[in-house]
Amino acid sequence: MTDEIISGKNDLTFGMKFIDPQAIISALEIKEDMLVGDFGTGTGYFTFPLAEKVGQNGVVFAIDILKEKLETIESRAKMLHLGNIITKRANLEAVGGSKLEENSLDWVFLVTMLFQNKDKKLVMDEAARVLKKGGKILVIEWNIGDSSFGPMPELRVSKEAIFELAQNSGLSILREIEISDFHCGVVLCK
Repeated sequence: MTDEIISGKNDLTFGMKFIDPQAIISALEIKEDMLVGDFGTGTGYFTFPLAEKVGQNGVVFAIDILKEKLETIESRAKMLHLGNIITKRANLEAVGGSKLEENSLDWVFLVTMLFQNKDKKLVMDEAARVLKKGGKILVIEWNIGDSSFGPMPELRVSKEAIFELAQNSGLSILREIEISDFHCGVVLCK
């Protein structure tokens, strides 16, 4: 079963729907005081709206392997007076790579990052390891098919591959979400 598209932002020129972090986060069961991991955070496209959503008593762990991306997040967090973002430089393709405690997070976000990793199973295992029982993972990846936008087809991760990774990591599939014209989304549960 696929939910309605929750991105909502349209480009008036081309009529395309792109990722809208605010709409996606609003549609999920993310509450104040939650602990969230943004794995492969980049420059914080989801980190900042997540930090606003969980409030000052919640925490968002922005995790990336690239130091310069994390420095950008730290600088912007200071400018925005968001003290609830903790950056961590980590290799998510290593066992215990996030350096987060086991069973500690309510949510993990894996947004267009699995396709960039060679050992996708280790990344999914790490996301599952840090989730509390009943915790959830949002996986957003590039659609298979039209590759006029985004990574080459051979790098993309299909929904079926995401389902297999989830099951092999002891996770269940809650639902699929249409994210944009170019991305698919899956919500997993521990």
